[in-house]
Amino acid sequence: MSKKNLPVAICLVAAATILVGYGLQADEFTETDVERWQGEFMVVVTEGRSLWGSPDLGTNGVACGQCHPNAANTHPETYPKFQQQLGRVATFREMINWCIMNPLEGETLALDDRQMIALEAYATYERRGVPLAPGKH
Repeated sequence: MSKKNLPVAICLVAAATILVGYGLQADEFTETDVERWQGEFMVVVTEGRSLWGSPDLGTNGVACGQCHPNAANTHPETYPKFQQQLGRVATFREMINWCIMNPLEGETLALDDRQMIALEAYATYERRGVPLAPGKH
């Protein structure tokens, strides 16, 4: 590096250091941040609750809540685990899709679809406080 470019490089390094040190740390946040994030999460949970009770995910009028009222017996805290229906270890989202495709006779959702995330958020929220137990049957 030439001496001519040295001041520019020093300024760039200093600017990057300031930006990283000024609120861009992943583990630093305020109470306001937590409140906003919790609010956004609850919007998604509410959407999931609505979808859970709606027959719109399928074609035969069946809703998730008919077999699993309030997400009962879904046990998202036990995934990933072996699922006999799929014949392999599966994630909770894959089992949601299995239910959409089979009992509801609907089209599967992409694993990153906003509706899938909402369904998972709702079921997981209903089980809040239950310890994680991956693989448990």
